[in-house]
Amino acid sequence: QVQVVESGGGLVQPGGSLRLSCSVIGNMAGIYATVWYRQVPGKQLELVARIDNKEHIIYGKFVEGRFTISRDNAKNPVYLQMNSLKPEDTALYICHIQRTISPNYISGRGTQVTVSS
Repeated sequence: QVQVVESGGGLVQPGGSLRLSCSVIGNMAGIYATVWYRQVPGKQLELVARIDNKEHIIYGKFVEGRFTISRDNAKNPVYLQMNSLKPEDTALYICHIQRTISPNYISGRGTQVTVSS
């Protein structure tokens, strides 16, 4: 059974930084993309960043150069470096993998990021 586990969230002051990690536990076969989303209660799920096996990267419009998605040669874990954090970045950050095999999509439970003074 494949699991996706996020870590690295916490409480940070405005302007601070956090690095989130998304680790896949189990068989990594078929994974072609990893996506970070964020969820605020009462609001729609929002795409933060996505990286695929060709190293194509996209970011949500709100990122504005503050976040960087990356991974090492092992492709696990995938990191999300977040700098210049704002209170509006407060959310549950969820990692989601996309696979060519069933189940095609697997998400973790998320890691909470709170930006507050």
